[in-house]
Amino acid sequence: MSNRTLCVVCTASLFLILSCAWPGAAQDPTAPSDLSAAAPAGEQVPAAAASKIDKGDTAWMLTSAALVMLMTPGLALFYGGMVRRKNVLGTMMHSFIMVGLVSVMWALYGYSLAFHQGSFWGGFDWSFLRGVGVDPDPYGYAGTIPHQVYMVYQLMFAIITPALITGAFAERMKFSAMMLFMLLWSTLVYCPLAHWVWGSGGWLRYGDPNAIFGALDFAGGTVVHASSGISALVVAIMIGRRLGYGREHIMPHNLTLTLIGTGLLWFGWFGFNAGSAVGSGGLAASAFIATHFAAASATLSWMFAEWIANGKPTALGAASGAVAGLVAITPASGFVTPMAGIIIGLIAGVICFWATSSLKRKFKYDDSLDVFGVHGIGGAAGAILTGVFATTLVNPAATNGLLYGNPRQVLIQLLAVATTWVFAGVMSVIIIKIVDAVVGLRVTEEEERTGLDQTQHGESGYNFEEAL
Repeated sequence: MSNRTLCVVCTASLFLILSCAWPGAAQDPTAPSDLSAAAPAGEQVPAAAASKIDKGDTAWMLTSAALVMLMTPGLALFYGGMVRRKNVLGTMMHSFIMVGLVSVMWALYGYSLAFHQGSFWGGFDWSFLRGVGVDPDPYGYAGTIPHQVYMVYQLMFAIITPALITGAFAERMKFSAMMLFMLLWSTLVYCPLAHWVWGSGGWLRYGDPNAIFGALDFAGGTVVHASSGISALVVAIMIGRRLGYGREHIMPHNLTLTLIGTGLLWFGWFGFNAGSAVGSGGLAASAFIATHFAAASATLSWMFAEWIANGKPTALGAASGAVAGLVAITPASGFVTPMAGIIIGLIAGVICFWATSSLKRKFKYDDSLDVFGVHGIGGAAGAILTGVFATTLVNPAATNGLLYGNPRQVLIQLLAVATTWVFAGVMSVIIIKIVDAVVGLRVTEEEERTGLDQTQHGESGYNFEEAL
């Protein structure tokens, strides 16, 4: 199927979605929302929905949303520096375009699927952001900030999660295939998972009366990292290895970009984790501090592990360690002490280094930028360790973990990770098959040798060289 035909198909599909989901009555998104109408029949609006808007909480959450948004351009730099020169723009474009694609999807139906009350997902009641206004949300997600602020904060998570996957198939997937895969994945994998773990009625949501078992995931260890990591592994295997992989020395072309990207990710991660407190109080401060110490300790543990194994500490290893620590502390950040954060970081740095070196070599899969090794393994490890170190001394609204007398929580965390991996992995296989049938997955051998910058976008990341 040609790209022009794909555009026609996508446009027709969009109109079909709009006709099915159109709420039937326009609403000014800046006007106060009718909270009683948004609540399910027979249920009262929770008291949190009637709470007064807190300016400090609102300011912090707007800032956190901006910080998380910055992480996706930061990811573009992080990934862009690790590929070859001929693919830098194509790789960065994969992340950058998610800001546009997922934002529109989120406004049309994604937020409603993820966060309106429901069982498997929330349905279309909030499609086109109907009922998402300046009052707090009706389900008590965040009772002191406007519903719109909570919505846009969650949007930034939805943007970066599929962008993480792109590192697994860097330098070889068609841009059209990437766009279609990410739209389907965001709709069919991310939205259901977000609803299960964080949404009202979600069957994995801790404290929800409809939950089968309550998993602790403060900021996305399962929803964001475990899901994107396992999906990345599936895509990397199904699309096949890069030309010359295992025979040619494929080197990063600009680690300066990667280090800048790492700094932006670290900076933005404070909004990712501390913002998940949905307020500017002590819990946000605790999550902020645990996040920083975990990243710092993982930077050191990866660097020393690499130093011992390979004889030299590298800048790429230190950067990868920082990200591994940030990934692992994500689900735990609002439940653990700073010292526990350091321990989680130390563990994450070592096991993620092992996953990106020994495990990858053993099974010979080409996960180009180690998405599975860092996000899949790191996210799963962090989710499980949350069940070890969680304490109500940090978050009285949660529960204790193994070290505080509740070993059952470790089993619950294991089940949550397994559920995420099975669901996201199986769905990714199905979506990849659909995308391959519609547009084809991979560029031709000639296009791959030339580079994706020229063949997919008609541009070059370093045009100044042509003038020399």
